[in-house]
Amino acid sequence: METIHWEISKQLSNQSIYQEAAKLLQKGECVAFPTETVYGLGADATNQAAIQKIYTAKGRPSDNPLIVHIARREQMDQFVESYPPKAIQLMEKFWPGPLTLILPLIKDSLAANVSAGLSTVGVRMPEHPVSLDLIKTANIPVAAPSANRSGKPSPTTAAHVIEDLDGKIAGIIDGGPTGVGLESTVIDCSQETPVILRPGGITKEQIERVIGPVKVATNSTTETEQPKAPGMKYTHYAPKAPVYLIEGSSKFWQSEIDKVEAAHKKLGILATKELTSSLSTNAVIQTTGSTRALEEVATSLYNGLRAFDHADVDVIFAEVYPETELGAAIMNRLEKAAGNRRISE
Repeated sequence: METIHWEISKQLSNQSIYQEAAKLLQKGECVAFPTETVYGLGADATNQAAIQKIYTAKGRPSDNPLIVHIARREQMDQFVESYPPKAIQLMEKFWPGPLTLILPLIKDSLAANVSAGLSTVGVRMPEHPVSLDLIKTANIPVAAPSANRSGKPSPTTAAHVIEDLDGKIAGIIDGGPTGVGLESTVIDCSQETPVILRPGGITKEQIERVIGPVKVATNSTTETEQPKAPGMKYTHYAPKAPVYLIEGSSKFWQSEIDKVEAAHKKLGILATKELTSSLSTNAVIQTTGSTRALEEVATSLYNGLRAFDHADVDVIFAEVYPETELGAAIMNRLEKAAGNRRISE
Protein backbone atom coordinates (compact mmCIF):
# COMPACT_ATOMS: atom_id res chain seq x y z
CA MET A 1 0.00 0.00 0.00
CA GLU A 2 1.22 3.49 -0.83
CA THR A 3 0.83 5.81 2.16
CA ILE A 4 -0.08 9.43 1.42
CA HIS A 5 1.91 12.00 3.42
CA TRP A 6 0.36 15.40 4.16
CA GLU A 7 2.06 18.27 5.97
CA ILE A 8 0.00 20.85 7.85
CA SER A 9 0.87 24.45 7.02
CA LYS A 10 0.71 27.24 9.59
CA GLN A 11 0.39 29.84 6.86
CA LEU A 12 -2.06 28.28 4.38
CA SER A 13 -5.49 26.70 4.62
CA ASN A 14 -5.33 22.95 5.24
CA GLN A 15 -8.96 22.22 4.39
CA SER A 16 -8.08 20.20 1.28
CA ILE A 17 -5.91 17.93 3.44
CA TYR A 18 -8.73 17.37 5.92
CA GLN A 19 -11.21 16.66 3.12
CA GLU A 20 -8.90 14.14 1.44
CA ALA A 21 -8.05 12.40 4.73
CA ALA A 22 -11.71 12.43 5.84
CA LYS A 23 -12.78 10.72 2.58
CA LEU A 24 -10.29 7.94 3.27
CA LEU A 25 -11.73 7.49 6.78
CA GLN A 26 -15.27 7.42 5.38
CA LYS A 27 -14.19 4.76 2.85
CA GLY A 28 -12.91 2.48 5.62
CA GLU A 29 -9.19 3.31 5.51
CA CYS A 30 -6.78 4.17 8.34
CA VAL A 31 -5.21 7.62 8.70
CA ALA A 32 -2.62 8.70 11.29
CA PHE A 33 -2.92 12.18 12.76
CA PRO A 34 -1.50 14.22 15.66
CA THR A 35 -3.31 14.73 18.95
CA GLU A 36 -2.06 16.73 21.93
CA THR A 37 -0.85 13.46 23.51
CA VAL A 38 0.66 11.21 20.81
CA TYR A 39 -0.06 10.48 17.15
CA GLY A 40 -3.23 8.41 16.70
CA LEU A 41 -4.14 5.84 14.05
CA GLY A 42 -7.75 6.53 13.16
CA ALA A 43 -10.54 4.56 11.50
CA ASP A 44 -14.34 4.77 11.37
CA ALA A 45 -15.55 3.45 14.74
CA THR A 46 -18.75 2.11 13.16
CA ASN A 47 -16.96 0.07 10.46
CA GLN A 48 -15.74 -3.35 11.63
CA ALA A 49 -13.51 -3.96 8.58
CA ALA A 50 -11.89 -0.53 9.01
CA ILE A 51 -11.19 -1.21 12.68
CA GLN A 52 -9.63 -4.56 11.79
CA LYS A 53 -7.15 -2.66 9.61
CA ILE A 54 -5.95 -0.85 12.76
CA TYR A 55 -5.30 -4.14 14.55
CA THR A 56 -3.53 -5.55 11.48
CA ALA A 57 -1.33 -2.51 10.84
CA LYS A 58 -0.30 -2.28 14.50
CA GLY A 59 -0.05 -6.01 15.19
CA ARG A 60 -2.33 -5.28 18.15
CA PRO A 61 -4.03 -8.03 20.22
CA SER A 62 -7.74 -8.17 19.42
CA ASP A 63 -8.83 -8.12 23.09
CA ASN A 64 -7.22 -4.69 23.61
CA PRO A 65 -10.07 -2.11 23.26
CA LEU A 66 -9.75 1.16 21.36
CA ILE A 67 -10.58 4.74 22.36
CA VAL A 68 -13.17 6.60 20.30
CA HIS A 69 -12.38 10.23 19.46
CA ILE A 70 -15.08 12.83 18.88
CA ALA A 71 -15.15 16.51 17.91
CA ARG A 72 -18.54 17.41 19.41
CA ARG A 73 -20.17 16.06 22.57
CA GLU A 74 -23.44 15.31 20.81
CA GLN A 75 -21.61 12.71 18.69
CA MET A 76 -21.58 10.47 21.77
CA ASP A 77 -25.36 10.26 21.89
CA GLN A 78 -25.33 7.71 19.05
CA PHE A 79 -23.24 5.20 21.03
CA VAL A 80 -23.15 6.14 24.77
CA GLU A 81 -26.06 4.74 26.77
CA SER A 82 -25.94 7.14 29.75
CA TYR A 83 -23.83 9.89 31.29
CA PRO A 84 -23.01 9.51 34.99
CA PRO A 85 -22.99 12.92 36.77
CA LYS A 86 -19.26 12.68 37.58
CA ALA A 87 -18.47 11.97 33.93
CA ILE A 88 -20.33 15.14 32.94
CA GLN A 89 -18.31 17.14 35.48
CA LEU A 90 -15.07 15.78 34.03
CA MET A 91 -16.14 16.56 30.46
CA GLU A 92 -16.99 20.12 31.41
CA LYS A 93 -13.65 20.63 33.14
CA PHE A 94 -11.16 18.75 30.96
CA TRP A 95 -12.60 18.46 27.43
CA PRO A 96 -11.21 18.99 24.95
CA GLY A 97 -8.06 17.51 26.47
CA PRO A 98 -6.10 14.39 27.40
CA LEU A 99 -8.80 12.60 29.40
CA THR A 100 -10.61 9.42 28.27
CA LEU A 101 -13.88 8.45 29.98
CA ILE A 102 -15.07 4.83 30.12
CA LEU A 103 -18.86 4.98 29.66
CA PRO A 104 -21.71 2.48 29.16
CA LEU A 105 -22.06 1.51 25.50
CA ILE A 106 -25.28 1.23 23.50
CA LYS A 107 -25.28 -2.35 22.21
CA ASP A 108 -24.38 -2.70 18.50
CA SER A 109 -23.91 1.06 18.07
CA LEU A 110 -20.21 0.74 17.19
CA ALA A 111 -18.16 -1.92 15.49
CA ALA A 112 -17.83 -4.83 17.95
CA ASN A 113 -14.02 -4.84 17.66
CA VAL A 114 -13.79 -1.25 18.97
CA SER A 115 -14.82 -2.28 22.48
CA ALA A 116 -13.42 -5.83 22.15
CA GLY A 117 -16.83 -7.14 23.19
CA LEU A 118 -17.08 -5.08 26.39
CA SER A 119 -20.28 -3.31 27.46
CA THR A 120 -18.34 -0.05 27.88
CA VAL A 121 -16.36 2.22 25.58
CA GLY A 122 -13.56 4.75 26.08
CA VAL A 123 -14.29 8.21 24.65
CA ARG A 124 -12.32 11.42 24.46
CA MET A 125 -12.36 14.78 22.73
CA PRO A 126 -8.80 15.69 21.71
CA GLU A 127 -7.50 19.21 22.08
CA HIS A 128 -5.21 19.31 19.02
CA PRO A 129 -6.66 21.47 16.20
CA VAL A 130 -5.61 18.97 13.50
CA SER A 131 -7.43 16.04 15.10
CA LEU A 132 -10.51 18.16 15.84
CA ASP A 133 -10.68 19.51 12.28
CA LEU A 134 -10.21 16.05 10.78
CA ILE A 135 -12.93 14.44 12.93
CA LYS A 136 -15.33 17.34 12.25
CA THR A 137 -14.73 17.03 8.50
CA ALA A 138 -15.20 13.25 8.50
CA ASN A 139 -18.32 13.64 10.71
CA ILE A 140 -17.90 10.16 12.19
CA PRO A 141 -16.62 8.87 15.55
CA VAL A 142 -12.98 7.89 15.03
CA ALA A 143 -11.39 5.01 16.93
CA ALA A 144 -7.70 5.76 17.34
CA PRO A 145 -4.99 4.01 19.35
CA SER A 146 -1.40 5.27 19.14
CA ALA A 147 0.02 5.13 15.59
CA ASN A 148 2.87 2.70 16.22
CA ARG A 149 3.58 -1.00 16.00
CA SER A 150 2.10 -2.62 19.10
CA GLY A 151 4.51 -2.75 22.03
CA LYS A 152 6.90 -0.08 20.71
CA PRO A 153 7.26 3.41 22.18
CA SER A 154 4.36 5.61 21.13
CA PRO A 155 4.90 8.16 18.33
CA THR A 156 5.25 11.84 19.15
CA THR A 157 6.28 12.94 15.63
CA ALA A 158 5.15 12.00 12.13
CA ALA A 159 8.64 10.55 11.53
CA HIS A 160 7.94 7.97 14.26
CA VAL A 161 4.70 6.99 12.48
CA ILE A 162 6.47 6.70 9.12
CA GLU A 163 9.13 4.50 10.72
CA ASP A 164 6.50 2.05 12.02
CA LEU A 165 3.56 2.20 9.62
CA ASP A 166 4.59 3.61 6.23
CA GLY A 167 3.16 1.32 3.54
CA LYS A 168 0.71 -0.25 6.01
CA ILE A 169 -1.89 2.57 6.23
CA ALA A 170 -3.60 4.95 3.81
CA GLY A 171 -2.29 8.28 5.08
CA ILE A 172 -0.24 10.22 7.63
CA ILE A 173 -0.91 13.86 8.55
CA ASP A 174 2.23 15.60 9.79
CA GLY A 175 1.16 18.25 12.29
CA GLY A 176 4.53 18.62 14.03
CA PRO A 177 5.60 17.25 17.44
CA THR A 178 2.88 16.51 20.00
CA GLY A 179 2.65 18.47 23.25
CA VAL A 180 1.86 16.27 26.26
CA GLY A 181 3.90 13.34 24.95
CA LEU A 182 2.02 10.68 26.96
CA GLU A 183 -1.33 9.05 26.18
CA SER A 184 -4.51 10.33 27.80
CA THR A 185 -5.57 9.52 31.34
CA VAL A 186 -8.26 6.80 31.24
CA ILE A 187 -10.90 6.86 33.99
CA ASP A 188 -13.74 4.37 34.32
CA CYS A 189 -16.91 6.32 35.06
CA SER A 190 -19.23 3.33 34.65
CA GLN A 191 -19.10 2.47 38.35
CA GLU A 192 -20.07 4.40 41.47
CA THR A 193 -16.53 5.39 42.46
CA PRO A 194 -14.56 6.20 39.30
CA VAL A 195 -11.33 4.27 38.75
CA ILE A 196 -8.23 5.55 36.95
CA LEU A 197 -7.22 2.69 34.65
CA ARG A 198 -4.26 4.49 33.05
CA PRO A 199 -2.57 7.65 34.38
CA GLY A 200 -1.80 10.38 31.87
CA GLY A 201 -1.66 14.11 31.27
CA ILE A 202 -4.61 14.82 33.59
CA THR A 203 -3.45 13.77 37.06
CA LYS A 204 -5.32 11.99 39.84
CA GLU A 205 -4.94 15.10 41.96
CA GLN A 206 -6.56 17.29 39.28
CA ILE A 207 -9.45 14.85 38.88
CA GLU A 208 -10.10 14.63 42.63
CA ARG A 209 -10.31 18.39 42.88
CA VAL A 210 -13.32 18.18 40.54
CA ILE A 211 -15.21 15.01 41.55
CA GLY A 212 -13.71 13.93 44.89
CA PRO A 213 -11.96 10.64 45.70
CA VAL A 214 -11.22 8.14 42.93
CA LYS A 215 -9.58 4.74 42.91
CA VAL A 216 -6.48 3.74 40.96
CA ALA A 217 -6.30 0.35 39.23
CA THR A 218 -3.18 -1.79 39.34
CA ASN A 219 -0.85 -1.37 36.38
CA SER A 220 -1.54 -4.77 34.89
CA THR A 221 -4.19 -7.31 33.97
CA THR A 222 -3.67 -11.08 34.23
CA GLU A 223 -3.33 -13.29 31.15
CA THR A 224 -6.93 -14.52 31.47
CA GLU A 225 -8.50 -11.10 32.15
CA GLN A 226 -9.70 -8.78 29.41
CA PRO A 227 -8.31 -5.25 29.72
CA LYS A 228 -10.93 -2.51 30.05
CA ALA A 229 -8.60 0.15 28.64
CA PRO A 230 -5.41 0.27 26.55
CA GLY A 231 -2.08 -0.18 28.35
CA MET A 232 -3.29 -2.53 31.08
CA LYS A 233 -2.28 -6.02 29.93
CA TYR A 234 0.48 -6.18 27.35
CA THR A 235 4.08 -5.00 27.17
CA HIS A 236 4.10 -1.44 25.89
CA TYR A 237 6.41 1.45 25.06
CA ALA A 238 9.46 -0.86 24.83
CA PRO A 239 12.58 -0.32 22.71
CA LYS A 240 14.56 -3.33 21.41
CA ALA A 241 17.10 -3.37 24.26
CA PRO A 242 16.00 -4.34 27.79
CA VAL A 243 15.18 -1.40 30.05
CA TYR A 244 16.09 -1.39 33.76
CA LEU A 245 14.77 1.18 36.23
CA ILE A 246 17.63 2.31 38.45
CA GLU A 247 16.55 3.55 41.86
CA GLY A 248 19.24 5.10 44.04
CA SER A 249 21.84 7.81 44.46
CA SER A 250 24.19 9.00 41.74
CA LYS A 251 26.92 6.94 43.44
CA PHE A 252 24.76 3.82 43.08
CA TRP A 253 24.06 4.71 39.44
CA GLN A 254 27.80 5.03 38.81
CA SER A 255 28.49 1.60 40.31
CA GLU A 256 25.82 -0.03 38.10
CA ILE A 257 27.16 1.79 35.03
CA ASP A 258 30.67 0.60 35.79
CA LYS A 259 29.47 -3.03 35.94
CA VAL A 260 27.87 -2.80 32.49
CA GLU A 261 30.83 -1.06 30.91
CA ALA A 262 33.25 -3.56 32.46
CA ALA A 263 31.28 -6.28 30.67
CA HIS A 264 31.87 -4.38 27.38
CA LYS A 265 28.17 -3.81 26.79
CA LYS A 266 26.88 -0.68 25.05
CA LEU A 267 24.74 1.24 27.55
CA GLY A 268 21.92 3.72 27.01
CA ILE A 269 20.87 6.13 29.76
CA LEU A 270 17.48 7.85 29.92
CA ALA A 271 17.61 10.42 32.71
CA THR A 272 17.35 14.08 33.69
CA LYS A 273 20.15 16.57 33.22
CA GLU A 274 20.63 16.76 36.99
CA LEU A 275 21.51 13.07 37.14
CA THR A 276 23.44 12.70 33.89
CA SER A 277 25.70 15.66 34.72
CA SER A 278 26.95 13.76 37.78
CA LEU A 279 27.90 10.56 35.93
CA SER A 280 31.15 9.46 34.29
CA THR A 281 30.32 7.20 31.36
CA ASN A 282 30.69 6.45 27.66
CA ALA A 283 27.00 5.58 27.46
CA VAL A 284 24.56 6.87 24.86
CA ILE A 285 22.64 9.48 26.87
CA GLN A 286 19.11 10.69 26.17
CA THR A 287 18.39 13.61 28.49
CA THR A 288 14.72 13.88 29.40
CA GLY A 289 14.76 17.40 30.85
CA SER A 290 14.79 18.53 34.46
CA THR A 291 13.52 16.96 37.67
CA ARG A 292 11.92 20.35 38.34
CA ALA A 293 9.83 20.17 35.13
CA LEU A 294 8.21 16.76 34.71
CA GLU A 295 6.29 18.12 31.72
CA GLU A 296 9.64 18.13 29.88
CA VAL A 297 10.27 14.53 30.94
CA ALA A 298 6.83 13.42 29.70
CA THR A 299 7.24 15.18 26.35
CA SER A 300 10.68 13.68 25.65
CA LEU A 301 10.17 10.17 27.09
CA TYR A 302 9.10 8.25 23.97
CA ASN A 303 11.50 10.09 21.68
CA GLY A 304 14.34 9.10 24.01
CA LEU A 305 13.28 5.44 24.13
CA ARG A 306 12.99 5.29 20.34
CA ALA A 307 16.43 6.87 19.88
CA PHE A 308 18.10 3.89 21.56
CA ASP A 309 16.93 1.58 18.76
CA HIS A 310 18.97 3.63 16.28
CA ALA A 311 21.96 3.72 18.65
CA ASP A 312 21.99 -0.11 18.84
CA VAL A 313 22.55 -0.26 22.61
CA ASP A 314 22.64 -3.55 24.56
CA VAL A 315 20.93 -2.35 27.73
CA ILE A 316 19.12 0.80 28.89
CA PHE A 317 19.09 2.37 32.36
CA ALA A 318 16.19 4.69 33.16
CA GLU A 319 15.69 7.09 36.06
CA VAL A 320 12.89 6.61 38.59
CA TYR A 321 10.49 9.47 39.48
CA PRO A 322 8.14 10.16 42.42
CA GLU A 323 4.72 8.66 41.64
CA THR A 324 2.70 11.79 42.33
CA GLU A 325 1.08 14.24 39.90
CA LEU A 326 2.55 13.72 36.38
CA GLY A 327 5.21 11.40 37.81
CA ALA A 328 2.56 8.67 38.13
CA ALA A 329 2.00 8.64 34.35
CA ILE A 330 5.74 8.74 33.60
CA MET A 331 6.40 5.80 35.91
CA ASN A 332 3.46 3.85 34.46
CA ARG A 333 5.07 4.05 31.00
CA LEU A 334 8.59 3.31 32.26
CA GLU A 335 7.46 0.28 34.27
CA LYS A 336 5.70 -1.09 31.17
CA ALA A 337 8.77 -0.41 29.02
CA ALA A 338 10.99 -2.15 31.58
CA GLY A 339 8.65 -5.08 32.17
CA ASN A 340 9.01 -4.14 35.84
CA ARG A 341 12.79 -4.76 35.81
CA ARG A 342 14.22 -2.60 38.59
CA ILE A 343 17.58 -2.36 40.34
CA SER A 344 17.41 -0.61 43.72
CA GLU A 345 20.12 0.63 46.06
